[in-house]
Amino acid sequence: MGKFTKKPVTVEAVQFNKIGDHPAVEVGFGGGYCIEGRQGFVRVNPGDWIIAESNGVGFYPCAPDVFEATYAPALATDDTGMSFGDALVALKLGQRVCRAGWNGKGMWLALSGVLGGRRVDADKFWSTHNEAFARENGGSATVLPCITMKTATGEILMGWLASQTDMLADDWMVVPAA
Repeated sequence: MGKFTKKPVTVEAVQFNKIGDHPAVEVGFGGGYCIEGRQGFVRVNPGDWIIAESNGVGFYPCAPDVFEATYAPALATDDTGMSFGDALVALKLGQRVCRAGWNGKGMWLALSGVLGGRRVDADKFWSTHNEAFARENGGSATVLPCITMKTATGEILMGWLASQTDMLADDWMVVPAA
């Protein structure tokens, strides 16, 4: 069971694929599956998401395409921490992230650039080699996004790479907006 966010409500949900995936799913008449909700028993199909009612009493099914269009994984903003995968999702959503386990004060990561890249004119490059490449290729070049780090000493490090410890850690957090 995972948490997913439907603005502005966070719900508990699990995807149903077979009997035993959720304790409230029962086999109904004709061999189909059903779950008890506010309106009584409702059919649930393999692949549907089962969402807990906000009042904590009962459940309701949601088709997978509707669920994916409506909900996104909930991102931790407190001391519960999140995985590196969730931290990457937060970066792609434009948020800053950090690890509770980092020793440096005020360190965080951000995604610089736009997914898919952006054309940059030759005269905007810092590196003379990149500028020359852009000029040789029509006067601009596509710059791909990268993860940057605000260091403990106040610099921006371009092209930050995760260590294995960072990738396996579950103490990632969203940094509140400044």
